[in-house]
Amino acid sequence: MPTPNDSSAPTISDSGLQARLEALLFVAPGAVLPSQLADALDLTPREIEKALEELEQGYAGRGLRLQRHRGRLQLTTAPEHAPLVEKFLSLDATARLSQAALETLAIIAYQQPVTRPQIDSIRGVNSDGVMKSLLSKGLIEEGGRSEGPGRPILYATTPDFLQHFGLSSLKELPPLDPPEVPVLTGEQTELPLTEDPVAEE
Repeated sequence: MPTPNDSSAPTISDSGLQARLEALLFVAPGAVLPSQLADALDLTPREIEKALEELEQGYAGRGLRLQRHRGRLQLTTAPEHAPLVEKFLSLDATARLSQAALETLAIIAYQQPVTRPQIDSIRGVNSDGVMKSLLSKGLIEEGGRSEGPGRPILYATTPDFLQHFGLSSLKELPPLDPPEVPVLTGEQTELPLTEDPVAEE
């Protein structure tokens, strides 16, 4: 079987490779690692990354976006078209994020991975209710456990967080001026719900 470095291996045109990558990203059930794409296409990580960059450039000004989050990739709709998509899919039920939710989300976004006690310490109040709400909305997720006493759960943001706030990656977060953690505000504080929201503190 030909290998990526075998001169006898069949070559794929740039457009052909991008088409294959797009197909894999489209059918993937969630975010995938570049190494998974490389294995599927029998290509090197460098070749995959080059093709991904070209695919990403090709989406400029279009309705799709290649989203990068914590080393993984996902094909999503462009955030600016979210209202149209929600209307088309009849996603009428929305809930505005409370100030407490925005504050907690900002702490997690900038400090991740972070434990609930650390979040409570920064906010100065118990965050159980608001954390449950953010988890139910799919904006945060468990990201392992801390090595500290009791091994508390670590929390991090999700690809949905990036999409709803119009970001391609965490690198696009506004610069943080220590020691303040800015509160995320803006037009995209209304999110579609698939279940009843949990009461927030």
